[in-house]
Amino acid sequence: MAGKKRELFSNLQEFVGPSGKLSLLEVGCGTGANFKFYPAGCMVTCIDPNPNFEKFLFKSIAENRHLQFERFVVAAGENMHQVADGSMDVVVCTLVLCSVENQEQILREICRVLRPGGAFYFMEHVAAEHSTWNYFWQQVLDPAWYLLFDGCNLTRESWKALEQAGFSKLKLQHIQAPLSWELVRPHIYGYAVK
Repeated sequence: MAGKKRELFSNLQEFVGPSGKLSLLEVGCGTGANFKFYPAGCMVTCIDPNPNFEKFLFKSIAENRHLQFERFVVAAGENMHQVADGSMDVVVCTLVLCSVENQEQILREICRVLRPGGAFYFMEHVAAEHSTWNYFWQQVLDPAWYLLFDGCNLTRESWKALEQAGFSKLKLQHIQAPLSWELVRPHIYGYAVK
């Protein structure tokens, strides 16, 4: 998916705020796999509910010296009270909406921390098209998948939550990711502007 991520993040610079530097918040940052796609000088804040990612995150930061690391916050995306209202130019979330407890709440929090005119970038696996075999198997395997993969849901139609989140602009594409597991090939990606 590196090519799709490169394409997705290619216009991040368009959202540089009044400070002249891009202030970016990554929600569900994991080990920092997206860092290499961010533009030079980008000021990065990371949020993840798992404190154990911190040591891996610092390794990624050391490997991506083109970024300016701000801080790591241990918190769920649905409650980012440590991040000030309107303080971010960009929020990034990849492969996170499948496992959050409340998609509407995390999207409200994302809108809250974005400055007016800021952008939310996303890439998520989603439910397959209804009446397909893939959708059938997603339905059958979802309960076990949820338990095995740390709360991940195969059947979420995350594009619906994004469409209802109140963004002024939404650029969203449905794709079939080039992955070996058919169950997680259906993806959405794009960005939304506050």
